[in-house]
Amino acid sequence: MTISRHNLVLLAGVSLLSLGNVAHAQETAAAAQPEAQADTGDAPVEGDRDIVVTGSRVISNGNSSPSPVTVIQTENLLASQPGANLADALNALPVFSGSRGAGSNPSTGGSASGGNGSANQLNLRNLGITRTLVLMDGLRIPPTLFNGAVDVDLIPQMLVQRVDLVTGGVSAVYGSDAVSGVVNYVLDRNFNGLKLEASMGISEYGDARQFDAGVAWGTNLGENGHFEASYQYHDGTGITRRSNRPWMDLVGVAGAGTTALPFTLYTNLRQRDYPAGGVITTGPLTNQVFRTPTTTSAFVNGTATGTAALQVGGDGGDWDSSLLQPLESHQAFARFDYDFSDAVRAYVQFSGTFKRNENWAEYFRLNNVQLTSNNPFLPAALQTQLAAGGTTFRFRKTMSDTIDDRRQHSVSDSDQWMINTGLAGDLGPLKWQFDYIHGRAELKTRVENNLNQQRLAAALDAVVNPANPAQIICQAAIANPATYGSCVPLNPFGPQSESKAALDYVFGTTNYRAVTLMDDISGSVAVSPFDTWAGPINVAVSGEWRRVSFSATSDATSDMFVNCAGIRFNCAATQTNYFLTLPANPNVSQTVWEVAGEADVPLLKDSFIGSLNVNGAVRFTRYNTSGDYVTWKAGADWKLTDTLRFRGTWSRDIRAPTLYELFAERFVVNVVGTDLLTGQSPTIPSINGGNPNLTAEIGKTITGGVVWRATPQLSIALDGYQIVVSDAILAVNGGEPSFQQACYSSGGTSPYCDLQRRPGSFSDTSAANAWTAVYNGLFNISEIKTWGADLEINYNGRVGGMPLNVRLLGAYQPHLWFRQPNVASRDQAGAAFGPVGFAATPTVRLTGFVRLKPDDNVTIDLMQRWRNALKLQNEGIFAAGSNHMAAFGTTSINIAYEIPSKFGEMQFYVNVQNIFDADPPIGAFTGNGTRAGLRDGYAVGDDVRGRYWTAGVKLKM
Repeated sequence: MTISRHNLVLLAGVSLLSLGNVAHAQETAAAAQPEAQADTGDAPVEGDRDIVVTGSRVISNGNSSPSPVTVIQTENLLASQPGANLADALNALPVFSGSRGAGSNPSTGGSASGGNGSANQLNLRNLGITRTLVLMDGLRIPPTLFNGAVDVDLIPQMLVQRVDLVTGGVSAVYGSDAVSGVVNYVLDRNFNGLKLEASMGISEYGDARQFDAGVAWGTNLGENGHFEASYQYHDGTGITRRSNRPWMDLVGVAGAGTTALPFTLYTNLRQRDYPAGGVITTGPLTNQVFRTPTTTSAFVNGTATGTAALQVGGDGGDWDSSLLQPLESHQAFARFDYDFSDAVRAYVQFSGTFKRNENWAEYFRLNNVQLTSNNPFLPAALQTQLAAGGTTFRFRKTMSDTIDDRRQHSVSDSDQWMINTGLAGDLGPLKWQFDYIHGRAELKTRVENNLNQQRLAAALDAVVNPANPAQIICQAAIANPATYGSCVPLNPFGPQSESKAALDYVFGTTNYRAVTLMDDISGSVAVSPFDTWAGPINVAVSGEWRRVSFSATSDATSDMFVNCAGIRFNCAATQTNYFLTLPANPNVSQTVWEVAGEADVPLLKDSFIGSLNVNGAVRFTRYNTSGDYVTWKAGADWKLTDTLRFRGTWSRDIRAPTLYELFAERFVVNVVGTDLLTGQSPTIPSINGGNPNLTAEIGKTITGGVVWRATPQLSIALDGYQIVVSDAILAVNGGEPSFQQACYSSGGTSPYCDLQRRPGSFSDTSAANAWTAVYNGLFNISEIKTWGADLEINYNGRVGGMPLNVRLLGAYQPHLWFRQPNVASRDQAGAAFGPVGFAATPTVRLTGFVRLKPDDNVTIDLMQRWRNALKLQNEGIFAAGSNHMAAFGTTSINIAYEIPSKFGEMQFYVNVQNIFDADPPIGAFTGNGTRAGLRDGYAVGDDVRGRYWTAGVKLKM
């Protein structure tokens, strides 16, 4: 759906906007001087009888939690970004870094995307998406992507009451994956009434339009029942071309990262060998460019760079993939609760999201293809000149726009849903709970304009029809008419020279389908067996069994090779039939058994040194795929005075390998990277696959913090942490510069040399020995280490008689080390780019919220986001000024107006994100070779839309 600027202005003219700030669950409503909450407590929500703090099964008061837990009221968080989905709103918080979504330079083929380049995947501290455990009401959410990650759009946004963030390891409480922390979505299970919402938004550039509408309804059914349901619709058009932003001016890096050839950041960077009209690369007409299908002239060079294949300006080719992916989604939720008695309760719940993402990649390039000198699409004069050099010649070209958009276009349909049911109750002092979850995620990705490399080879070999000299046909149609009788010859000479019929012939549509299933049964019992001198001891025992299975089908896999029978040129048996392949997978599964115990023991209460509670948990986990593990956690909370307390934890955590990491079938993604041995940058296959010998990663986390209530209005919380992950599962990519250098410096004896394929030995640096493939493997050979601190400051008071609330959240993460044997350690903190899909990790991230109520019916809110300056990357030698991306921040303002109505509470709002229209600093990843700038150009997390306007209305009855 699209909206016109005129309609938006009309809506804005009658609307005012609300920017709500992030708030704690303990926030008091409408108090003249609301009490500040600097730490992370959560108070029981009215109507809920069994609230416990996320990160524990036995602590019911957040002020006693040894783990740092940030509690965020959803309504207020979304008010700061109306029209945004909940994942985007959460990613405004500093603890998140490296999350992926529609605006994170996505692709479709790589494992980082999980088959869907626009899925919303949360990442705490950029330790990895699969190291952040996502829960809903404390229960595990089934994986929804083939890499084992959770697309959090599954969550029913209309009925999420709050989100709890635990920023520390809690595998002993929740099991595998909770290495960097937990994101727990807590639902409003007692909602009564009706909520209606609608909003429209548009960027300053007139694109990225989006429309959102939602409804939620809840009611009591008799004395014992309660039913609630919600539906939300989102339609965003995205930004389908990078050229739609003037600051995105063909950004890229050239050079080798050496003193002689330092990495240098450029704009207007062109791929020298791939002009839009095509260039002859061998024979008498070498470097002649086709200006039209019949005329040529000398190639106009741009300014040389440190990479021979890249020039600034000139006749070289460009690229124009999408910047912000279009998304349409339907989100549905329903829940029924029933109290059989005061002691026994039951529920059944459905949550589902059905959405479609789109992604446009670059135009395809003809890479030094072999053509005949007498190609009938050539004028006779050019045929004669080319024939002097032989019967064939070589040719390169970027196949650009014709009458329609022929960029590779991936459309991903995700149907993901889960059904929960359970019983809970009280048996005297004992509280028990039993839950069952069945989740199913089906991902169907349709790749349009996927190049059929066999058909392309046939279509490029054009000849005159011997039976009809006026007709041009494919040579393969003569040699193998049964296979190529329908072949349409392709004219590559000149810009937009290809006919629609020829493009329809060489480009196909391929399909991928993956299904992930999870069945999970869990139960817990909590009791306070006795009291000590300092208060009751709380104990919980829990058990869980789950089975996750995965299967996939694809009609374009990497083991589907071309058949060269009847084709003379540009065909090799090692080529995949389609340029982009996605892996099929037989059904594989993983079964997990777990049992855990936790205790919270008060040791001191109101003594001369305050109150002290200690907390401990231990869990035994058995994986049928990767073995047995014990995880544990110990923590303490020391309340020294009514205004000062200290807290700390120490834990051992795990992340078991996913089914994809264990059993992914071999698949190929075609890449272009720089071969540092020969200096060449050919298009080669990157061969990927799983490793069934992987074991679980082991995480060790230490946290320690202080919470100080300086005044009744001001509170401050500061928590430090250190996380070390040993036996970390990371991809070892043979094309990554550090692994290349480790191979070459060994003279070819390093195990990393096995991750490359080339014709000759590693002593041969000639162009003829350029690599022909690289391998991307998964191994338990890495260590990840990070440390830092999180800050939270809250002030609630009045200014000029008006209520004022200020909240500042900060994250300091000075290092994020990735260490592997025989290569230099890589520190990703402070870097915008990194290998195998690493996203930006600013060392300082700040978000501030200010709320002011000048009138009972008017709320004005400000949100400020800021990150510090970044390097492009922390390795390699850069030219002066190139390895720097300036600090970046955006300011948003929201004004809301409440209108008394007989129908209920009505609010009109208007919102401006990035009010000063700040452009993100540019940069690029050095490892992209001749693809520089293709899927980067900015740091993930920076706002690419520019100034953005949203207006809407809310009604609650």
